[in-house]
Amino acid sequence: MATGMLHTHYLMVVLFTLIYLVKTILLLSDRNELLEKFKKKTKVAEMIVSFGFLATGIFLMTQLPSINMFHIIKISLVLFSIPLAVIGFKNKNKILASLSFFLIIVSFSLAYKAKEMKTGSKTLALTGKEIFEEKCSLCHGNDGKLGLSGAKNLAITTLNHQGIIEIITNGKNAMASYKNTLSAEQIESVTSYIETDLKGK
Repeated sequence: MATGMLHTHYLMVVLFTLIYLVKTILLLSDRNELLEKFKKKTKVAEMIVSFGFLATGIFLMTQLPSINMFHIIKISLVLFSIPLAVIGFKNKNKILASLSFFLIIVSFSLAYKAKEMKTGSKTLALTGKEIFEEKCSLCHGNDGKLGLSGAKNLAITTLNHQGIIEIITNGKNAMASYKNTLSAEQIESVTSYIETDLKGK
């Protein structure tokens, strides 16, 4: 369910951004008649997308074991941008509408930054357990069973040693690739930790 919700959220984000991009461009180019036609034709779709965007985002937030500063700032920017957009497009205020769109883009950039921080840069001199807790526990949980964002339950995985290495190295679905952030020895260490401390427990 979490994987499906994550993909749905990504879809809602893309559609939400496209709708506001078109509206902002039309407003800034003084094509008010075309803007009104676009708003009228997409009114229902925009409501559905906006609700889906917020609902899936809130659901995914509730699945996080902890909320960091990037998450708080992202939520604040999105919530602040919505009334700005409503006022901006209603009053055809180019500054407010542009600011709203800018805040939306910044919030998405922060989400990407948070994900980048989760994968991080090269991790040195850590045990397999420490690397797992730093890089993997956010989605898998410390016991490997959390299942956030579609993460598999590592306690019941049927993957063999090489299969685990392959997924850690290259990633799969929503899981990031760690070939550029962990050395082969570190990936081996994490794999061994999964097999000895999590798998079958």
